[in-house]
Amino acid sequence: MKRGTILNSVLINAIGCMGHTDLMMICDAGYPIPAGAWKVDLALTKDDPDIYKILKLIEKDLVVEKVIVAEEQEKYNPPLFGNVKDLFNYAELEKVPHTEVMTILREKVKVFVRSGSFEPWGNVILQSGVDAPQWFDKPGTIAPDFYQDRIENLNSRDE
Repeated sequence: MKRGTILNSVLINAIGCMGHTDLMMICDAGYPIPAGAWKVDLALTKDDPDIYKILKLIEKDLVVEKVIVAEEQEKYNPPLFGNVKDLFNYAELEKVPHTEVMTILREKVKVFVRSGSFEPWGNVILQSGVDAPQWFDKPGTIAPDFYQDRIENLNSRDE
């Protein structure tokens, strides 16, 4: 039997298939997921599970280098924005117009994880990274400055 927190086999597979710079969106219950897209549907009932609960679980298994949220989230849903900012304090945070989350970025997302959240501006996009401490751990390899920052950020996350 698998060790770890996440038991949903489809979600485990989705996380395992993420490559460097791939996008995974954890979306609210009403997000219009494109037909034919890779969807992991975790929604059970209103707010169960909520976006933040799913983010906390995924954060333990996925290397995240960037988090993208609608810029409106900071003003109109400050509790979620604060939770996301705190949870991924080691990753770059990018705010984009909500219309971009609904159009341009939607077409670039590899995996959609549907929550049960009824959450205004509740969609959170995670950009997958590489585990920089492991990529540069061989003797003689040298991490460029931008990877050195990621190494420090990931190491501080694990402390």
